[in-house]
Amino acid sequence: MDIQEIRNYLPHRYPFLLVDRVLELEEERILTIKNVTANEEFFNGHFPGRPIMPAVLQVEAMAQSGCILMLKNKVDDPDKSLIVFTGIQNAKFRKQVVPGDQLKMEVILTNMRRNFATMEGTATVDGNKVCELVASAAIVPRDKV
Repeated sequence: MDIQEIRNYLPHRYPFLLVDRVLELEEERILTIKNVTANEEFFNGHFPGRPIMPAVLQVEAMAQSGCILMLKNKVDDPDKSLIVFTGIQNAKFRKQVVPGDQLKMEVILTNMRRNFATMEGTATVDGNKVCELVASAAIVPRDKV
């Protein structure tokens, strides 16, 4: 899935669209990438002279990956639904993510009951784990947000 198709599923736009490509998509698993460039808006303040991708944006990138997975595979009408995150547990940050890195994110849907889901996410750079988490989310009508 390229960026044009991703935009069909996510309402996010620059500078907050944090998934550049879907590499693999299965029923309950997705693998995506975010190309981290020196032009990212957040590097202007985080941190001048030593740019580091904020950990919260790594979490958001994995959340967006999970949204694509759910909207593509678990929602009848993606145009009428949004995925909102209801919790983040056990988030761990292992290494810094810097300009030039390619953040590869794997999100696995571990539990789905009605409109509520639990997912596990892992982000790597060059095969090294940089972030991991467990997240919960809910499917809500788009017009209620």
